[in-house]
Parts: sequence; C-alpha cells; structure tokens
Amino acid sequence: MPSTVIEKSAYDPATRTMSVWFRASGRRYDYEDVPPETYAAYRSSFSKGRYFNSFIRDRFRYRRVAETR
Repeated sequence: MPSTVIEKSAYDPATRTMSVWFRASGRRYDYEDVPPETYAAYRSSFSKGRYFNSFIRDRFRYRRVAETR
C-alpha cells in the first residue's frame, strides 16, 4: 500500500473497526463502525490518503490508540 500519509491499515469486520497508522507521527487511530464496503473502496483506491481524507476522516468516530511497548 504505497501512501505518503498512511503507513498501514487494518480492518476488523467483526467490530467494523478500521485501524490506521500514520507515517509522519507513527500514531495509530481506530475508526469505529466503518462499513466493509467503505474499507474495500479505500483498499482499492489509487490514493489511499485522498480517499481517507474524503470518505473516512471526520465522518467516523475515532480514538487514538496508545502505544504499547
């Protein structure tokens, strides 16, 4: 998944939670109640960052996940 903004992402269909790790900060955020169709469209989009900004950021409740070391 080449993206200048997003390092990686994951999706849990059981909880409909999309996890996103951002490149610049290294921080992880979990976005709640993301429909599987939205995640599938994100995964197949040419620009992950652009799709994320247009269709996920500010549209779903999210929380920052604390780092565990």
